Amino acid sequence: MSSLSRELVFLILQFLDEEKFKEAVHKLEQESGFYFNMKHFEDLVQAGEWDEVEKYLGGFTKVEDNRYSMKIFFEIRKQKYLEALDRHDRAKAVEILVKDLKVFASFNEDLFKEITQLLTLENFRQNEQLSKYGDTKSARNIMLMELKKLIEANPLFRDKLTFPPFKSSRLRTLINQSLNWQHQLCKNPRTNPDIKTLFTDHSCAVPTNGARGPPPTNGPLVGPIPKPGAFPPLSAHSPFQPVVSPPASAIAGWMTNANPSLSHSAVAQGPPGLVQPQSTGVSLMPIFPATFLKHPRTPTSTPGMDYQTADSEHLMKRLRAGQSDEVSFSGSSHPPNVYSQEDIPKTVARTINQGSNVMSLDFHPIHQTILLVGTNVGDISIWEVGTKERIAHKTFKVWDIGSFTVPLQAALMKDGTISVSRCLWSPDGNILGVAFSKHIVHTYVFSLNGELRQQLRLMLMWVVLMTLLSPTLTRVYQ
Repeated sequence: MSSLSRELVFLILQFLDEEKFKEAVHKLEQESGFYFNMKHFEDLVQAGEWDEVEKYLGGFTKVEDNRYSMKIFFEIRKQKYLEALDRHDRAKAVEILVKDLKVFASFNEDLFKEITQLLTLENFRQNEQLSKYGDTKSARNIMLMELKKLIEANPLFRDKLTFPPFKSSRLRTLINQSLNWQHQLCKNPRTNPDIKTLFTDHSCAVPTNGARGPPPTNGPLVGPIPKPGAFPPLSAHSPFQPVVSPPASAIAGWMTNANPSLSHSAVAQGPPGLVQPQSTGVSLMPIFPATFLKHPRTPTSTPGMDYQTADSEHLMKRLRAGQSDEVSFSGSSHPPNVYSQEDIPKTVARTINQGSNVMSLDFHPIHQTILLVGTNVGDISIWEVGTKERIAHKTFKVWDIGSFTVPLQAALMKDGTISVSRCLWSPDGNILGVAFSKHIVHTYVFSLNGELRQQLRLMLMWVVLMTLLSPTLTRVYQ
């Protein structure tokens, strides 16, 4: 069985245990042979359920496998034989001797003869080696200690005595993630999807009378596609029920441990029920038409202008209002193109591990596979998305702290933590700016060989960054 199939068995074992299907849990342990439940084995031995003890053991080893296994089965059958003699049930004792213990005669005939002679004694404790045999309970506990040592030393039980460590309700989590992904592929996604079955892929029903449903409020035009989190909780014995007005921080469905979702300043906030978990990586959709996903920035006399032109601002307002699921661009800088929601890529093309939580990102305006990323610990990185290579990296460092104001120096000494609030390229891509918390702005000169050279530091609000990166001031610094 493959490694993934083996791990799936452990997920099912966890699910069955959480749902209190105790017999099914132990049956699967026995039939798969992947996990030997020592606690269950101890309970069977102490209860004297000898047939169940051997049946459970049979899923992991046989008498003839090795000397450890032989000794394990011998001790169990000997204890069963002695308990029959102690009850003066000689017929049962003879049956055990013939059916269960005779197999060991070929390995140690003298021992088998000695065991057989116990039938002739009124009390088997008259045998010198069994003179200290106490009551049944204490004898089982002593035998159990010996069995545990034999099992732990048996190579057949190696890596089978410890359950793999993973979070609770892991199977529920994976199913919820699958439902979320299926919901992302729906042509007409509903805010509160009604999940009725897991037997087929989820698909939101097409609205009646031919009307198309409204598009998601936070469409991929204004940020990465968030993961829907509005699925109802699943239980073992109840049907699915639709969720009404789920809170924004709730991970619904089978998820058990929720973390509040935060969106960074470069991505629009999603509506309740569509939750984007904060991540230490960057997942990128395939590059679609550049005019569709990102408008080229052109010189403007208006300070503080970002990517968005009047057209794109109007587009975002229309999307938030749910007015249309088709978009057209007009104007001299944008050829008239029409795209529908179905045209938007839905497959993740690259996943990049940044190492800390991403707070802001921006693609290079000319080389559009070069990505600038800022994190919650003040680091900035520049990635070549095509090769997944990090071509530049800078950690936050204070430039000339002596020039800071006394209150700012005191604030930095008291709390040195700092994060990136926003990072942007200049229109020509030669300069990048980074706005940090505590009202600090750094600009760097960038070259395609990955070199970053310090240029300017400001202790102002981050909005100054946009002014610095406007075409007029950029030419001054060049």
